[in-house]
Amino acid sequence: MKKARTFLVIFNIFLMVLLFFSFVSIALAADPTGAETLKGNEDAPVDYIWVLISGFLVFFMQAGFAMVEAGFCRAKNATNLLSKNLIDLVVASLVLFAVGYGFLKGKDVAGFIGTGNWFLHGDAYDVGVYLDFFWQLVFCGTAATIVSGAVAERLKFPAYLLYTFFVSLIIYPIYAHWVWGGGWLSQLPFGLGHLDFAGSGVVHAVGGMVGLAGAIVLGPRFGKYGRDGKPRPIIGHNMALAALGTFILWFGWFGFNPGSTFSAHHLRIAVVAVNTNLAAAAGALTALIVVYLKTRKWDLGMALNGTLGGLVAVTAPCAWVEAWAAVVIGAFAGLIVVAGVYFLESRGVDDPVGAVSVHGFCGIWGLISVGLFADGTYGIYSTETPFVTGLFYGGGFGQLLAQLIGVLCVAVWAFGLGYLMFKGMDLLFGIRVSPEEELIGLDVPEHGTPAYPEFQRQRTTVLNV
Repeated sequence: MKKARTFLVIFNIFLMVLLFFSFVSIALAADPTGAETLKGNEDAPVDYIWVLISGFLVFFMQAGFAMVEAGFCRAKNATNLLSKNLIDLVVASLVLFAVGYGFLKGKDVAGFIGTGNWFLHGDAYDVGVYLDFFWQLVFCGTAATIVSGAVAERLKFPAYLLYTFFVSLIIYPIYAHWVWGGGWLSQLPFGLGHLDFAGSGVVHAVGGMVGLAGAIVLGPRFGKYGRDGKPRPIIGHNMALAALGTFILWFGWFGFNPGSTFSAHHLRIAVVAVNTNLAAAAGALTALIVVYLKTRKWDLGMALNGTLGGLVAVTAPCAWVEAWAAVVIGAFAGLIVVAGVYFLESRGVDDPVGAVSVHGFCGIWGLISVGLFADGTYGIYSTETPFVTGLFYGGGFGQLLAQLIGVLCVAVWAFGLGYLMFKGMDLLFGIRVSPEEELIGLDVPEHGTPAYPEFQRQRTTVLNV
């Protein structure tokens, strides 16, 4: 406990130093009012509004994640999960602002990392830079919050705080630089380089692979496996919250994917929106049917995760594929979700909300699907050539190879650093709560506030009787 407190003190000091430099460093101004941006660019206001509104929708997805994770877990841990979803966005906002965005969009060094903290330069005080920063912020927050579901109900809150800091500082921005900041993956000499339109890999696979590492280091929850080693179901406390969260996420994804055009004047947004919706529907139906064939039950929880799996998978190819391909991509994602959940359970990996299967495995499938289904009618974030063309449309193996290299890279990078991070913290101060705290739930021991005080009071009374 003393070690954990020491690390928190060091963390707070470091964060305050970063913030101090950020607040005193903006001295010059490039275009803080947007006046220069408007000159000769009458479309700019509409495009800015489009990206900002889309970013607001992605921001609101944080509420969806909070509801899904709380609903899929037990009532005694609801406050803890809501707190972790809050802290993801809090820490990501400050750390990405202070350092991470510079790693992501700073001047490229050997294709590996951006240099220079963006706020240290006068030309960064610019409406365009601020717009892009906000967009990357909500994506970073999404990547960070995915992990909270995979490590739910047993990870100490201080360890989660440090995890979020590290993901926002290193894991997300550096990998995002490789793909979206001019880094080495985007410059691969195959196809048009590694492509990820809206983040199947940069956001979802990163979060899913880090979550897998955390779940492995932590080990399963008490009661998850019987004496025979077979997994037991641990039912979430509120399917209404889980369903509401899924609908919020589905709605927010219409900002996540169409907003990644970065322009309201790219009418391809209609294609992106339809593909996004179709993949979600196909994923839900496939997961529902597959589980019914196995259990003879219409499993709502798995259908909800199938919806999210379809959304995750189509996020990378959404602008480059036809509608029928979006259905195929989403349907296969629904199958991956179900197979992934059963596979991980059979290997002793306890993922309470299915985050690894939904975001990690389906994110990888989304990256691969670009190299297969891209139809050669849209370029890289524009209507200009060269167009993205996959294997099934005569593009050869080049784009598919670039996608596979990216898949290997994100798996090694996110899982590898995630494992080192969680294992290192575990060795230093222990990241799992005590058995007593886990059994009574994390809400009261860690936060002093149960999510349902009346329910907790009645439960305590019954137990005492």
